[in-house]
Amino acid sequence: MSMLVKLGKKGKQLVKKLITPAEKHYVGYTRRIERVCTKKRVCAMTFDDGPMDMPAAPDRFDGRSMTDVLLDTLREYGAHGTFDVVGDTSENYPDTAGKTGSASWGGILYDHYPDISQDAHGGAEHCDRLIRRMLDEGHQITNHGYRHIIFGKKPFVYGKRAYLGSLDASLADLRRLDTLLRERYGYAPSMSRPPHYVDKIGDGFTSYDVYDRLGYQYMAASFDGAGWLPSALADPEAALRAETDAMVEPIRRALESDPDFFCGQIIFQKDGCNMARRTPVAFALGEQLRLLKQYGYEVVTVEELLRESPFADVAPNDPLLPKLRALAESSAVAFSDNRVRLDEPMKQGELAMLLAPKADAIALREKMIRSSGRAVHPYAGAMAWCEEKGVFPSGASPDAPVAALPAEFFAPTGDLSRRGVYAAYIL
Repeated sequence: MSMLVKLGKKGKQLVKKLITPAEKHYVGYTRRIERVCTKKRVCAMTFDDGPMDMPAAPDRFDGRSMTDVLLDTLREYGAHGTFDVVGDTSENYPDTAGKTGSASWGGILYDHYPDISQDAHGGAEHCDRLIRRMLDEGHQITNHGYRHIIFGKKPFVYGKRAYLGSLDASLADLRRLDTLLRERYGYAPSMSRPPHYVDKIGDGFTSYDVYDRLGYQYMAASFDGAGWLPSALADPEAALRAETDAMVEPIRRALESDPDFFCGQIIFQKDGCNMARRTPVAFALGEQLRLLKQYGYEVVTVEELLRESPFADVAPNDPLLPKLRALAESSAVAFSDNRVRLDEPMKQGELAMLLAPKADAIALREKMIRSSGRAVHPYAGAMAWCEEKGVFPSGASPDAPVAALPAEFFAPTGDLSRRGVYAAYIL
């Protein structure tokens, strides 16, 4: 069954490449952060779906909880992780488990962490000690959804899954975990990864709209640590060895081929079982960290990684970076793929996203979507604000290049590239 999952993922990628038009990226408040631009040997590791207050499987760690094993290993190597936690999956019933080794191993309609009928041993709601340990030891916590329910339909692999299906339901689920973390721990999460990377919600909105309203950034990853797929080997010990090797060897090969390969990268891992109910990450993490340390890498939180550069294509020594950092606090300056594209000409829609107040742009666009029942241009709210304020004439095209800059917002410049416009913008 794991082979079917692999084939399903490859099939989806092939369909997207051959049939689906190339994804267009737009400037937005939420950036999908997979890696950052740096030549320093620094990277981040993220751990989804925990905490897990049950022993690793198989238990070779004297009964310590799975999450404790990960935290102990990180501490041993002086590393800090980013834990993308869930709240509680115990409300995800009625449900039944799928076949072990399949994508529905923990539930056909919903996910259950750490496993079906074991919900009380996982999630922030039940694992106070583990959440406090993460925070006390300097790790980052991000929001993976209270009940870990996908936002919209996912026909590949998860076609039978229940889904939230609306902006309001998705917001309510994430706010529930956000509130728990703030009220119980005084901790304000700043990032989120949507369950199973499902972005389209189905009511004209996407995960980016959810995160816009929460003030989150979209935490993705550039390298798959591979601990979630089971081996097809029948012998459990041989399967565990194969799964552990599948997590360690790609990192070893990448480093041997290019010692700078992981500079600025975000690595995806699991804080829990794979589809065969084993936890190879408990056995592989130490070797992964040993290899990275051998090559001089520092493993930090994603939040710390962003201090190098928040963007994927702006180097830490770029003279414009401090201003871009300041602008990104309240304005949209980067595209959804976290690239700023400083050498490209500025378009009117991009300029509108710089000038329009964030709350107004979001509210105007949301009103358009709710009234029409369908998606509208990502710049529609900002363009409407600019037209109302007389920055653009009525009917201006968001895709047209900027011909002139309004003097009330910009110092005189003849450079209408994105770099030139940002440099001339009056903060």
